[in-house]
Amino acid sequence: MNETTRGKTYREHILTRTFVILMLMLLVKVGTAGAAPFAYVMSGGDYTNTGNISVIDTVSNTVTNTTNIGGYPGEVAATPDGTKIYVTDSGIGSNNVSVIDTATNTVKARVNVGGSSWGVVVNPEGTKAYVSIRDSTNIAVIDTVTNSVIATVNVSLNPDRLAVTPDGTKIYATNHLSDTTSVIDTATNTVIATVNVGSSPWDVAVTPDGTKAYVANTDSNNVSVINTSTNTVISTVNVGTCPWGVAINPAGTRVYVTNVENDSVSVIDIATNNVVATVPVGVGPCGVAVNSDGEKVYVVNYDSNTTSVIDTATNKVISTVNVKAYPIEVAFGYFTGSVTKSNSTIESNSIPLLNHINETENQTNNTGMTENVETVDKQEKETATQTSKESPFISPICIFITMLGAVMHTKKRK
Repeated sequence: MNETTRGKTYREHILTRTFVILMLMLLVKVGTAGAAPFAYVMSGGDYTNTGNISVIDTVSNTVTNTTNIGGYPGEVAATPDGTKIYVTDSGIGSNNVSVIDTATNTVKARVNVGGSSWGVVVNPEGTKAYVSIRDSTNIAVIDTVTNSVIATVNVSLNPDRLAVTPDGTKIYATNHLSDTTSVIDTATNTVIATVNVGSSPWDVAVTPDGTKAYVANTDSNNVSVINTSTNTVISTVNVGTCPWGVAINPAGTRVYVTNVENDSVSVIDIATNNVVATVPVGVGPCGVAVNSDGEKVYVVNYDSNTTSVIDTATNKVISTVNVKAYPIEVAFGYFTGSVTKSNSTIESNSIPLLNHINETENQTNNTGMTENVETVDKQEKETATQTSKESPFISPICIFITMLGAVMHTKKRK
């Protein structure tokens, strides 16, 4: 073989290898683009240890799976890598937070937090979960590696919802019966500030840039805006009656607040802290979450057993999904049958729509969670299969094989 032939063969070899690498990169990219996050909706059932999760495919907006977790679920939070889900149990007498392994869809562990629990949030590193204990002044800190409580932070009376700053240095905890929000230093697990907000604060969310925290005050019908640098209230935004859930879009431009008694969602412009739209949804909206691209908002409606899907471009409901009885919160992630993981902020609500102080009389002693997460409803399985077959994305494997064949054909001609 002469030098010219060897050089030509070598160049063709390098070209082929380069092309294969590029096609593999395309395969990964297309595979990621083709995967959409799931919205999983927590429902309390009839207060008799029947809590469950409805898993919604956000492409087709259909329920593809329903899993029974038992107890009376309060809130759900996913680790950043999506491998574990932490579910609180607000039932009277319960002491456990359940840890679900998303690979097997089973309860991997139960963590005794010393009381029935409301809110939960996982830090950005995925190393700690923070859990508020109802009817107390405690926040339990869980080590997510050992799934054990490693610290307890004392805040004000009846801590409810929690939010973590993007850098993971601070936790904001609403105190429902104290009309305050506690600011926790995560390095020392101590309260570094207590902020006076509106009446009966419930949910809280922090902007993606970490500069503001928005607190929904259920009894004063407004939202307090906290400057996270000074930990002072810099604005108060009037919304609907009984504001409950708070969620912020990934761009940091809009806040979505559910109004329980108005059956609506208020949309706040973060730049001006003014309400720019009010969106009618189902009956008794509580939990709310924004998907990862900011194009859709999912709202669970407690009294109509539905989830409303809002198009953020038009601020109109584009789909209504039937879920299990008494849905109380919604979050995004890849809970079942997923390919990639989501970094969406989890914001929602967990308390039934009853009087905040007296609702304990209506709950039973829910101490158990089912060990095995069961799929129920054969029709929902078939829907999931059909949805996967009708995916609008071209198979990345087909693209790869086609392009590789083109390369080999070109080489053969040469």
